[in-house]
Amino acid sequence: MPNLVKTKNNPTNLGSVNLNAIVQKDIQKYFNNFTEIPVEVSSNVDSAIVGFFETVTADKQSARALASAVIYTSVKQGLNPMETLQEFQKIPIGDLDAYTAMFLNFDRVGTSFLGIKNAPTINKYVQRSILP
Repeated sequence: MPNLVKTKNNPTNLGSVNLNAIVQKDIQKYFNNFTEIPVEVSSNVDSAIVGFFETVTADKQSARALASAVIYTSVKQGLNPMETLQEFQKIPIGDLDAYTAMFLNFDRVGTSFLGIKNAPTINKYVQRSILP
């Protein structure tokens, strides 16, 4: 429990942080997305997925980025990247953007989804006080 008494050394009601209590495991958990070992797949799998996205985007650089993200998410979710590719190939081109965003969100934190537009409902009393 934090020290709620103001002292000469602590002019606020906030207690000090015990740096010895921070466990190395907690630090690794916090930086998990930055320090994970890269996912490795065969060159055939990589080429097939990159090739699919090249036909969709007509750009090698964006195809490479999408393929990397899909491969990474597939492996992290315990899915076979080739089976993921087969599912992507079944989807109509017009729906592929939404499906890709949804698939990539499987491996993201809930506060940072891709391609999701959040339009919160506004309280009617607040809304009437906002100028058009």
